Amino acid sequence: MKAIALAGFGGIEVLQYTEIPVPVPGAGAVLVAVKAISINPVDVKTRAGKGVAGRLKEESVIILGWDISGVVVAVGVGVSAFKVGDEVFGMVNFPGHGRAYAEYVAAPADQLAIKPAHTSHEEAAAATLAALTAWQGLVKHAVIKQGDRVLIHAAAGGVGHYAVQLAKHLGAYVIGTSSAANKDLVLSLGADEHIDYAAQPLDKATGDIDFVLDTIGGDNIDRSLVVMKKGGSIISIPSGLREAVVDKAREKGINGSFFMVQSSGEDMAKIAELLQSGVLRSHVSQVFPFGEMGAAHVQVESGRTRGKVVVMV
Repeated sequence: MKAIALAGFGGIEVLQYTEIPVPVPGAGAVLVAVKAISINPVDVKTRAGKGVAGRLKEESVIILGWDISGVVVAVGVGVSAFKVGDEVFGMVNFPGHGRAYAEYVAAPADQLAIKPAHTSHEEAAAATLAALTAWQGLVKHAVIKQGDRVLIHAAAGGVGHYAVQLAKHLGAYVIGTSSAANKDLVLSLGADEHIDYAAQPLDKATGDIDFVLDTIGGDNIDRSLVVMKKGGSIISIPSGLREAVVDKAREKGINGSFFMVQSSGEDMAKIAELLQSGVLRSHVSQVFPFGEMGAAHVQVESGRTRGKVVVMV
């Protein structure tokens, strides 16, 4: 089968197309013929030697990618939840070795869910790592309540655009930040207010925030803490900020935390329900063919992506 392996860590030139054997699904796993792959910032960071590169560097062959949507073509021993022909989607083995940049992926069955029939493979692949991050952050870690004032940074981005929709579904008053160019998108996702991060300081634009989802990091944490209520919560997603967000928040009487999204078929099933009901929708801004994986990485690396970038296999 065709796959893309890393020839070391570095620029997009290390993404090398190769032929490798089709994997055999072991006990508890299924073999998925991949139709679409979602590309995330962690993909490009890992390719460059950051992200989760430290977890993968000892692998003899590194194949990036975690987000897939496709069709089950073989079922391992002990799998009863899926059968050959099922259309499934999920985030595979994150933060381990997902091996998603390939025509076929052997995936643990308990990390997948049935793809809603009306959701395309592109839209389903998009709604994996990013949607799971929003779900796990807002439902499992933060527990957003009816009437909470919620601030979502980078609200037009991958995680952000799902978080806006989910927070609104949970009954929050949602404020989203983005560039002026993405105002209409953010409001169309259900945000009650939009803040142009370049137009004015955050503390002049809003206040009394119960919960902040920070997908940017750096000085953004400090700016966010200023507009929050005491006893509120802030979750920062970018890696390497665990101590910074916890310590800075504590000084202001705010609960600060960091978490890394985890593969979960149970949570994917919740995402599937929300897609099926129309509560969540994926905004896929660009679709690339498998032969242009480098171009997809360049787009994600730009930091200017609206919603998600997807690669079709």
